[in-house]
Amino acid sequence: MSRLQNVMIASLRTVLGWVPDRWLPGSRPDALIGRVAAVGRHDVRVDGRAKVTGTARFAAEVAMDRLCYAALVHSTVARGRIARLDTTAAQAAPGVVLVLTHRNMPRLAPPDLIGVSNLSAIGNSSLPVLQDADVRYDGQIVAAVLAETQLQADHAASLVRVDYARADARTRFEQAKADARTPASILIEKNHETKGDADRALAQAAHAVDAVYTTPALNHNAIELHAVTVDWQDDALIVHDATQMVAATAATIARLFGLKKEQVRVFSPFVGGGFGGKGFWDHQIVAVAASKIARRPVRLVLTREGVYRSVGGRSPSEQRVAIGADADGRFTALVHTGYSVMPAYAACPEQFTLGSRVLYRAANVEFLQRHLDLDVVPNTFMRAPGEAIGTFALESAIDELAQAMGLDPIELRRRNEPERHPIHGHPFPQRALTKAYADGAQRFGWTRRAAEPGARRDGEWRIGMGCATGTYPYTRMPGATVRLTLRRDGTATVASSAQEMGMGTATVQIQHAADRLGLTTEAVSFELGDSMLPPAPFAGGSGQTASLLGAVTAAVKELIAELLKLAGNDSPVAGLRADEVQLIDGSVAGIADASRRERFQSLLARAGRDDLTVTATGNLPLEMLRFAMHSYSAIFCELRVSDVTGEVRVDRLLGSFDCGTILNPRTAASQFKGGMIMGLGLALTEETLFDARNGRIMNATLADYHVPSHLDVPEIEVMWTGIPDPRSPLGARGIGEIGITGVAAAVANAVFNATGRRVRELPITLDKLL
Repeated sequence: MSRLQNVMIASLRTVLGWVPDRWLPGSRPDALIGRVAAVGRHDVRVDGRAKVTGTARFAAEVAMDRLCYAALVHSTVARGRIARLDTTAAQAAPGVVLVLTHRNMPRLAPPDLIGVSNLSAIGNSSLPVLQDADVRYDGQIVAAVLAETQLQADHAASLVRVDYARADARTRFEQAKADARTPASILIEKNHETKGDADRALAQAAHAVDAVYTTPALNHNAIELHAVTVDWQDDALIVHDATQMVAATAATIARLFGLKKEQVRVFSPFVGGGFGGKGFWDHQIVAVAASKIARRPVRLVLTREGVYRSVGGRSPSEQRVAIGADADGRFTALVHTGYSVMPAYAACPEQFTLGSRVLYRAANVEFLQRHLDLDVVPNTFMRAPGEAIGTFALESAIDELAQAMGLDPIELRRRNEPERHPIHGHPFPQRALTKAYADGAQRFGWTRRAAEPGARRDGEWRIGMGCATGTYPYTRMPGATVRLTLRRDGTATVASSAQEMGMGTATVQIQHAADRLGLTTEAVSFELGDSMLPPAPFAGGSGQTASLLGAVTAAVKELIAELLKLAGNDSPVAGLRADEVQLIDGSVAGIADASRRERFQSLLARAGRDDLTVTATGNLPLEMLRFAMHSYSAIFCELRVSDVTGEVRVDRLLGSFDCGTILNPRTAASQFKGGMIMGLGLALTEETLFDARNGRIMNATLADYHVPSHLDVPEIEVMWTGIPDPRSPLGARGIGEIGITGVAAAVANAVFNATGRRVRELPITLDKLL
C-alpha cells in the first residue's frame, strides 16, 4: 500500500488505455458465450453425494498412526509480557507428549504478509509466533500442549500457569482516531481520491444528507472449525489443512521451515466454509513446529472460542457519507470517508469506499480511509470485505436523500447511473444494474411500498419495504494453471490445486471443460486440493472461478495445437490451423467444413498414444485494469417491526443480480442466498462485543454471538439478468461475495419505511427501535 504502487498502477492503466482493445483479453467474445450445452445447466454438485454420506474427508478427519492432539493456551491480556510461565503440572499430566512455548519453539521468522505485490504471500500477521515473551493482543497463543487424546490435551492446557506484566494497551476506537494512519492505497486503488470541490458543492446543493454510520467488528463462524493435521515423514512434510490457499500455504510453510517447495505437500480437498477466514494463521505454524519436535503426527483443531481469539474477522468502522444533489436529483457531491481498525501488524484493509467509487456519477467527490492501531487480533478479509459495510453506509444515505426529496429511491439511483467509471473513466463492458432494479421491483411488488414511513400496519406490527444496491469487483488472478489430460477412451481430467469450500468449484469447471473439449460432463473429472498439482490462486475475492476458466481455456488451446501436430498428413484435419478447428462430439473438426473431423480415439491411436497432457496458465488479467468490471445487485426487503417489543421480522428478501453468465443456476442460487443470509446477520444479529477496558472479546461462543438461525431466515428469492460480460472468460463474473452486499442497507431502509426511525448503527437491535 505505497505511493510507488499508485504510480505503477496509474501508469499501467494509462498504457493500457492506449492499447487497442483487440490486443487485450476478451477482444473477441468467448465462442462459448450463449451456447446451450453443459454451461448453464442445473447440474448437481459432483461432490454432493460424498458430503451427505460422510465419505468426504476434511482436515480434522484424516486417520494417522500415532496421532497426538493439540490444545492451545491463549493470552488473557491485551498488551504486556509473560512474567511467569509454569508448565510443570501440564507436563506431568496424563498422556502429555509435549508442552510448546517460546522457550522451546524453533526460531522462525513471521510469514510474508498477504498483499497485491506478492500473490504468494499469505500471512495475516507480521507478529512473531511463540518467539518471545511479548504479548500483543488478547487471545495470542502463548503455549500449546500435545497429548495422546484431545481430552488429555485440553486438561493439560488448563494446568499451564501464566502471569503477565501488563502494559498499557490501545483498545478504544475513539481515542485511536487521533493517531490514525492514512495509507497511500487500498488494495490496488489510490486511497485518497478527489474530484472538484466536494465540500463546496455540498454546501451549495439544493438537497443534501450528511451522516455518520457505524458497523461493529464481526467474527468468522464457518461450520467447519479451523483444523490442521500434520505429519513429518523424514525430511518431507504432509499437511492436511482447512485452507482457502493450498499452493501458497505449501510455499509459505516451506519458506518458514527451510524446506524445498517439493518437500511440503498440502491437501485440502474439502473445506467447510471459508469466507476469507481460512487463511494462514498462527495455529498452522504451531502445529507444524510441534509435530517436528515431537516426531509424531499432530492434529490441531481450534475451538470455537479459539477461532474468536486467534483468527481475525471484519473490522469495525465509522463512516461518513455526504451527498449533495440539484433540484432534479442529480448528484453534485459525493463524500465517503471514515475509519476502520487495521493494526500495523495486519495486512487486510476493510475497503469500504471502493464500491462508492463505481456506483454513482457525481461532479465532485472525495473518498478517503484511515486505519486505527488497536492491540487486537489482526483483522482479515470477511465475505465482501469493505463492500458489505460500505454499501450499508452509502445506500442508507441514498435512501435518506430520496426520502428528503420525495423521490422513489430507485428513481434517484437511476438518475445518477454513470455511463463510465466515475473515477477512472474506463468503459463498462457490461452493466445492467437498471435492468436488475426494474426486474426485481416488478417481481417483488415494489409499487405496494408506501412512500410515507409508518403508513402500513398489521396490529402491533409496522410493515415496511426497502431496497439497496450491492456491488463487488470482478477479479481474475494471474498465475492460475491447470494440467489437462485427454485419453484415448474419450475421457479427460483437469487438475489444479484449487480449493473447494462449498461453492461448486469442481462442478462448474467440469461443465466448462466439457464444453471446451466437446465431451459430456460424465467424461470429464476435476482434481483439486493438492499442492502438488499445478498452482491455483487462493479462493477469495470471488476470483477463483474466472481464474480457472482462463486457465482451462488456455489449456484447451494448447491441447488443440498438440492434437494437430499428432494428426499427421493422413488425418481429415491435416493442414488446418488451430483457429480453424473446434472440439466437438469427441472429435477435432473443421469450423468451416464440419465433415473434416477425426475422433480423439482415432487420432491418439494412430499416433501410438494412450493420452495427451498439456499444462497451461491463463493469460494476464489485463482486462481488470482497462475496463470497469463489477458484479451488481438490487436487494429488496419487506419486514415487520413490533410496536411492543421492537422486534424485527424479515418476511421477504429478493436479490436481483447482474453478474454476467451464470454457469450453474443451482450452485449460483446457493451462493447468492448464502450471501444474503450473512447480510441478514450483519444487519440484525451479529456483533463482536469488545471490552475496551481490557481488550477482550466478551461473546466468543455461538451462544452469545448470534448468527441467523433457520427461524431468522425468511423466504429468499434470487434472479439475474444473465447478460454475459464480453471481456471475461465465458462472460462470467464472480458471485461469491455479491450476495451479502446491499442487504444491510435494504433492511435498514425497510425499517425506516416501517417506523420512521433511521438506524445508522449496526446491528439493528430492539433497543434502537423502542
